[in-house]
Amino acid sequence: MAKVELIMPKMGESITEATILKWVKNVGDTVELDETILEIATDKVDSEIPSPVAGKIIEILFNEDDVVDVGKVIAILATEGEDVSPSPAVVEKTEAPSAAAPEKAEPIEVPFAPEQAPESAPAESAVRTTSSDRFYSPLVKNIAKQENISVAELDSIAGSGANGRVTKKDILGYVSNRTSVPTSVQTKAAVSAPVTQPNVSVTNSKSSKAATHTSGGHEIIEMDRMRKLIADHMVMSKHTSPHVTSFVEADVTNIVNWRNGIKGEFQKKHGEKITFTPIFMEAVAKSINDFPLINVSIEGTNIIKKKDINIGMAAALPSGNLIVPVIKNADQLNLVGLTKQVNDLAGKARSNKLKPDDIQGGTFTLTNVGTFGNVMGTPIINQPQVAILAVGAIKKKPAVLETEHGDVIAIRHMMFLSLSYDHRVVDGFLGGSFLRKVADYLESFDTTQSI
Repeated sequence: MAKVELIMPKMGESITEATILKWVKNVGDTVELDETILEIATDKVDSEIPSPVAGKIIEILFNEDDVVDVGKVIAILATEGEDVSPSPAVVEKTEAPSAAAPEKAEPIEVPFAPEQAPESAPAESAVRTTSSDRFYSPLVKNIAKQENISVAELDSIAGSGANGRVTKKDILGYVSNRTSVPTSVQTKAAVSAPVTQPNVSVTNSKSSKAATHTSGGHEIIEMDRMRKLIADHMVMSKHTSPHVTSFVEADVTNIVNWRNGIKGEFQKKHGEKITFTPIFMEAVAKSINDFPLINVSIEGTNIIKKKDINIGMAAALPSGNLIVPVIKNADQLNLVGLTKQVNDLAGKARSNKLKPDDIQGGTFTLTNVGTFGNVMGTPIINQPQVAILAVGAIKKKPAVLETEHGDVIAIRHMMFLSLSYDHRVVDGFLGGSFLRKVADYLESFDTTQSI
């Protein structure tokens, strides 16, 4: 009886856009309530979007692989009883996404409770005209304006989007590789020229997702979506924060012996395997309470001190990429609670079942490079946080012990901890003191505690 707008849902606190991976339903298809209509991807998590009503899809406003702002209308549904003619399955790129049917559709929130995002700046605020009929999104035009890219220069950029459209990735890649040569002499041929490595050819076709072999024996492998996101995030972090890394070595012999002694009983009692990770988490949470200025973020010239202690842990996905699920309010959980949370999130990561909320809201990150047999590492800060702790492999080593009868050399289980921190707000005293406190908590671990 009415038309309903399906809008791009807000998948997490800091998520402002999502990529449409696949339309499961097409124009003219009927859908049931809560039946999946499309699949989308945010920063690192893929999600299925269910239908908020039972009805028929009459218009789809964005193509697959389009990046859409949260709150934008992505499709129009007609509820039962409305006789309408289907619109084309995908709109032309020159049409405004908001141009729906003449009749005002009724907006509705999907189960993810999306919030309206601010409208993009008008196209007139960026590059106003081009020398061709080529379509540019407002985002691309704004980037072109900020980077002083001329109309002719913008027209020369090779696009990887549908119909050769220039995407955000294309223009940012162009900006990062831009030389000091005046823009007036930069030609289309120069922009789209292959890399200067001999015997390597690069195709610009969007469909070239498989490895490309050349006569020189080289193999070109295109990054998958997540690897591109990780790469962008890592480069952004190094550009944003001046990284400093401090190291300490901790004697974790008591922890190793305690865990070896109780792990069988622990699993029988709680149905969970206890690893070293929740023990590390507990020490980090205690240390953050002692040094709360590690648990901050930066917005401009303001330091935002976080009330909650939400510790992210780097976990491996089936693809081999890493993701950082977050244990919320870690300081309020005991060792059993931390163990359950760690195992649950690690299991979801391995089976690709993490939800958007599982990776949101982190205030500090822990990564275990010891899993790969590494003794230490210099991790990159997970923005907008200001510190990340890496724990290395636990190794048996000779160490000097102080006893009441004098110093002795003994075989001990030793582990390096390394803390990378943002030197804009974390100086050596704070970073070093926090790291030393984590090691102190590990070395003074209570081996008499009940499980």
